[in-house]
Parts: sequence; structure tokens; C-alpha cells
Amino acid sequence: MRFAPGPFLKSAIAVACLLFACATGDATSIRRTEVPADVLLERLRLAPDSNQARHDALVKLFADNGCTTTDLDVPHEPPNVLCVVPGESDSIIFVGAHFDKVKDGHGVVDNGSGVSLLPSLLQALKITKRRHTFVFMGFTAEEKGLVGSNYYVHHLAKADRAKIHAMIAIDTLGLTPTKIWTSRADKALLMDLVQVSRSLNLPLSGMNVDYVGDTDSTPFRDAKIPTITFHSITNETWRILHSDKDTYAAVDQKAYVDSCHLITDYVAYLDEVLDADSTATTQSTK
Repeated sequence: MRFAPGPFLKSAIAVACLLFACATGDATSIRRTEVPADVLLERLRLAPDSNQARHDALVKLFADNGCTTTDLDVPHEPPNVLCVVPGESDSIIFVGAHFDKVKDGHGVVDNGSGVSLLPSLLQALKITKRRHTFVFMGFTAEEKGLVGSNYYVHHLAKADRAKIHAMIAIDTLGLTPTKIWTSRADKALLMDLVQVSRSLNLPLSGMNVDYVGDTDSTPFRDAKIPTITFHSITNETWRILHSDKDTYAAVDQKAYVDSCHLITDYVAYLDEVLDADSTATTQSTK
């Protein structure tokens, strides 16, 4: 998570509660395998200390789970890491997390927690052919100003942007139960998430970080691509980030595993409910 000076985080729990009352549909028959909790935690525990090593570890984890990655060059930085899983259509569900860290701390929470989940999502979802093409990306240099995600989005052709029906950003999990940056979330994507969390009986609440941070969903949102951002930051925990307290010891293991399972089922659910043929709709947050 890239931070900027700001006074506070704003709770959006009331918004999430309203959506709970409105959500409809059935998310009980999602097709995926479950990655064991010990595997999720071990992948998180092994977050390397250097950004190049984190890039290399992500490439290896993808390869271990059957995806040969592509390095997408970004000037003066380690490259973005791209894993593409073709589906029945070329309509895309995009899942991204940054792999870089700041100098202080070990970057386990920010953002080893997010980027180590990408290969686990691949592992869980490849059980069956998907309607959508899945794009998993590890972004470089988020902490320097969303460099990797900005570069990627700005070099996308208009036709390629239109193929992305959802962009899910994962940034800083495991400090608390799952949070959503509600003010930046596409309404339809948020409603689908609420339905999945209800079906799984897993915790979900809103916490807006407009005044203190930014993340890799922003360039996609600015390009009118529907986005949603997962995190776990609260007013009590955000100071752990960018400090020597950002270690594996800071992780609430149950909260992290719950978040991983919720995100996995949510991404699989989106593959079933999103239109795999039409172009992406304009982002709606009002």
C-alpha cells in the first residue's frame, strides 16, 4: 500500500451492512479446489527481503503451479510479472498485487500477503476451464507511486481495456478480518462479494483509505474499468506498514486464511456471474 500523509481512515461498515440487506443470488456451488491453510501461510512466511528476490519468488511460485510467466518491462524497475490463463472467451478477470516493499520492515503484510496469494488463486481455480480469461499480475514499484500498474494501464490499447470486466486488487491482508475500500469499489462487484461472504459466513466490512493511501487499482479505475480492492487496514493497524513491525508476527493467521478463502471463492463466482461476451461496463461508485 502506498501511503500519503492524512488524518484518518474512514469506516464504511454502514455501507457494507446496507449491501448485505440487498444482496441476492446463490454462491454455494462455486467450482474450485481449496488451498490448505498451511500452504497459504508458508508462502506468506517466505516473503524475501529484496524486490528482485520477490519478483523471482513470484515467478517460481507461478511456475510451480503450472503457469509460465512473462516479464513486462517497466523502465528502471524490476518488470511486472504476468500470468495468463486462457478461458472460453477473451473477456478478462484481472487480479493484481504489488510485489515490491519499502526499505523498512520485511514487507510481509505490505504486500507479501497479497502477491503470495496470486499463485494460490491459480492453483485453486485451474480445476476447470473458466468462462473468462484470467490475468494474474505482480506489479512492480507500487511503493514509488503505482509505477508498474500505471505503466501497464497506460500502454493498454483501448480494445484491450474493454476486455477487462473486473480488476481485483489485493493489498495488505491479514492484519484484521477482510476489509474493502468501499468508496473506490464498483457497486456490482461489491454486491457480488457480499453475496459470497454471506454464503461462506466469512467476515467482511468496509474501510476507506482515501486520506492515507493508494494502490494499484487506481489506474484501472481511472481508465473506467470496474475495480474492487481488498485490504485489512484499520486506524489501529495502519502504522504497522512501512515500519520494522511489518513482519510475519504481525499477521493474524485466521484472518489471513479467511481472506484468502473469501477472495478465491469470489473470483470463481465472478467467472460464473459476469457476462463473458460483452465489453466491460463503466465503473459505478455513486
